[in-house]
Amino acid sequence: MTHRSSSNDRTALVVVAHHRADSLTAHTARRTAGRLEAAGYRVDLLDLHAEGFDPRMTTADQPDWGDREKAYSDEARAHMRRVLDADVVVAVFPVYWQSVPALLKGWIDRVWNYGFAYGRSKPRLAGKRMLWLGLAGATADDPITEAMHALLETSLSEGIASYCGFSHSAVGLLTDAEERPQRVDAEGGLLVGDAVAGAEREAQYADFDRRAREAVEKFLAAEGVAA
Repeated sequence: MTHRSSSNDRTALVVVAHHRADSLTAHTARRTAGRLEAAGYRVDLLDLHAEGFDPRMTTADQPDWGDREKAYSDEARAHMRRVLDADVVVAVFPVYWQSVPALLKGWIDRVWNYGFAYGRSKPRLAGKRMLWLGLAGATADDPITEAMHALLETSLSEGIASYCGFSHSAVGLLTDAEERPQRVDAEGGLLVGDAVAGAEREAQYADFDRRAREAVEKFLAAEGVAA
């Protein structure tokens, strides 16, 4: 659990869902934390894998529809407190099968639980803001990209964040996240190009960082926060 101090009392929880600390996902999460700090947020960086979070549902964290005051596991309640403490939640993750990876889905299943994130006339998470930053291997000009973004908006912004009372939720889909470009052809076959190297590779990742930064700045601008 990493806390970065700031003179401002606004807090952002940045959740990274990847098993490798040297991944582009983790890199993007760290850069995102930096952008939020620059905007005046105190940042809590939650690396689910590094902190050993178990995404598998347990009996202790299984919702009890007859008891919305159920005391969930110590682990789940500790994560609930971190969500409650945040004004903004940013999830950074690789897009798997046009959805979130199991690590992030399990965190939502166990932590965004009945009686806490939903199931009350006045949601405890009401008024919070959410940004989903999904890294996709598809290229920007792949026809699947538009449908992928729409699907993520529906499932994440509408199906989860809005349902839990968040006042604003947006998906930033970051394409071209692979060294070797990928796209699906008209017949449904996967076309994988050659890996870039040298100056071309540096330019590709500089552009990726730029697009990630712009997604964060667009999100903050929508809330009237100077980036």
